[in-house]
Amino acid sequence: MIQSLKHFGIILFACFLTTDLSAGNPDRVGSAGASQLLINPWARSSGWGGANIASVRGLESLYGNVAGLAFTEKTELIFSRTSWLADIPINSFGFSQRLNETSVLALGITSISIADIVRTTELLPDGGLGTYSISATNINLAYSKAFSNSIFGGFVFKSIVEGTSDVSAGGIALDAGIQYITGNSDHIKFGIALKNIGPTMVFDGDGISFRGNAPDNEYTMTLEHRTDAFELPSLLNIGLAYDLQLLPDNHRLTTAGTFTSNSFKNDQYRVGLEYSYKDLVMIRGGYVYENEIADGSVDLTGPTAGFTVELPLSGETTFGIDYSMRPSEHFGLLNTIGVRIDL
Repeated sequence: MIQSLKHFGIILFACFLTTDLSAGNPDRVGSAGASQLLINPWARSSGWGGANIASVRGLESLYGNVAGLAFTEKTELIFSRTSWLADIPINSFGFSQRLNETSVLALGITSISIADIVRTTELLPDGGLGTYSISATNINLAYSKAFSNSIFGGFVFKSIVEGTSDVSAGGIALDAGIQYITGNSDHIKFGIALKNIGPTMVFDGDGISFRGNAPDNEYTMTLEHRTDAFELPSLLNIGLAYDLQLLPDNHRLTTAGTFTSNSFKNDQYRVGLEYSYKDLVMIRGGYVYENEIADGSVDLTGPTAGFTVELPLSGETTFGIDYSMRPSEHFGLLNTIGVRIDL
């Protein structure tokens, strides 16, 4: 037990050291596009507040740290639905399959849709022209590998499409992550994940053109607005996790902390705690803190919570129900519910 406490103290000391890091750029806050890439669509890891970068396992690693995908035992399926800001629905589906003793391949799709928005113009500010919808879809293809009993790594290739029926933008991005596990019982975990690295995106389509008169008003012509390219919201996560070995074998208590260095917003600090009984019932909570924000300027900081219930089925198959909630200052509770099947 003394040795475990020593390791725990070292991790806490390392977490305090990260408080001196500052890589966020307040001057660039809000200047990136494709911000849907920053939404965690999965219930388990969002209940942690995203603090479990070092300990995330299975298909949910597609968002947090793809290295954890290597722990998939055989086949895993997840469907998740999130009620986001102003009840915007986010639907996500994921599938992972072990290829051999060391490699796992996965596919994940996340879709966001905002429908029935009233069309307005300068001449008709109250509408009367029908409605339109906005959608954003991310398709993730991931590969993860166990390089040894202690080192795991992988990458995610992302395809991004967003826009309306007449204006859209498309792009690609890459995530990469690594996890390192040590300790007598593999109870100390360290993880690094680099996310959303890719070229700029730009909107194009018929919706940015309009009919206008030539300077001499002798004829009309089609004019097109210029659109600026925008960068992706890249970031770096550095996380630590520790399984407390002070409980009986059927119980697990895991603490975790993550430092997030954002390219287009302030840095964030995340801490989380999860209790598990036989990996059948899990209760978790977290807290997200962001540097130098004004009161009321950011909704997605503060406490998070969630739980999981795993139901054993025939053989090694299990059916799980996951839930998480994230309070929002202006939009109330943001709820995520998911179901998973491990075959």
